[in-house]
Order: sequence, then C-alpha cells, then structure tokens
Amino acid sequence: MIGSTRALKVFAWPKPADLRLGYDGLHGLVANGLARDVLGGDCYLFVNRARNRCKVLLWDGTGLCLYMKRLEQGRFACLWRTNGGGAVELTLSELALFIEGSSFVGKKPLSPELFIPGPLTPRRS
Repeated sequence: MIGSTRALKVFAWPKPADLRLGYDGLHGLVANGLARDVLGGDCYLFVNRARNRCKVLLWDGTGLCLYMKRLEQGRFACLWRTNGGGAVELTLSELALFIEGSSFVGKKPLSPELFIPGPLTPRRS
C-alpha cells in the first residue's frame, strides 16, 4: 500500500479514465481537468469505465509514481457522479479501503472530519 507519514489528500478523477495513459497523460488530466499541480504531493486516483482497474498517480518528492491494480473479481466503487460533479476527495485511509474493494467509499464519509486543536486554556484553581 502507499505509505506516508505526511497528510495526503486524494482526488478521484470524476469520470471513467482511459488507463492506457501513462505518467504524462494522467499528469495532463490533472493539470487541465482538475487545475491542480501534480507535483504538489497529493494522490490522484483514476478508474476505468468497467471499474475493474485503477491507477494512482503520486509525486513522492523525487519523481512521479504510478500504482495500478486490476481486480480479478468484482468492481471498484463508483466514485464519479452522473451529474458531472467535480473530483471526489478522499483520505489516504479511504484510498486504501477503495483499493481493497470497499463498496462504501464515496457513498458515505468513512473518516472523521479534520480536527484542529485550539489553544490550550489554563485551568482555574
């Protein structure tokens, strides 16, 4: 699995993708279709129309990495919207569940909301 000690955002391409595309083709989809910088360090997930193959594009700081998985049975969850909505944002944990075949990914929130602790207040005695 894709491991990282930093917080990564994962963006799923909002429609079926042509997975014959390689590094440059997928980079172009992200840059032109999502208006995002692939070299920013986020993950980008692409799924084919049959939903039995997926690719993840990731900049690891030294180069682009391309991960691919093909399911022998079943299908990945459908992350694109029929109304042509934008990219679905996932957490790294949700990406792991997606790649393992969870059908809940994209249908309901699986990770808690981001929690940012506020300043500590001193206790009154």
